[in-house]
Amino acid sequence: MLGALWRSVRRFVLWDYPRASWQYDVMVALILGFIFLTPRDWFRDQPRPASIVMIEGHDGSDVWLAPELLDGVPEPEQLARVTALVQGRFGKSVTVIKVEPILDAESEVRGYIAQVRP
Repeated sequence: MLGALWRSVRRFVLWDYPRASWQYDVMVALILGFIFLTPRDWFRDQPRPASIVMIEGHDGSDVWLAPELLDGVPEPEQLARVTALVQGRFGKSVTVIKVEPILDAESEVRGYIAQVRP
């Protein structure tokens, strides 16, 4: 009994069933069910925007930055870090006026918005 169970598990793991058999169809159904029925937030799989985005406005520009770009950067050094990131990304000289975190409903940082002037 235990030997037959072990052989079945081994054949399942090694995908040892011929195509068009009912065992093969069950394995495919299980895989497709896992792919399409698993909730996206189980894996925190969310679409990721670009890490730095320039938002043009009527009095200068704003820049949105991904939160991981400023993780661990002390607040006094954020202006210099954002200036270097924006100049490296867009290749133009800018002055960063201020950097503010964007918080979600749980007060987690979802990004930063920086006011920049040419």
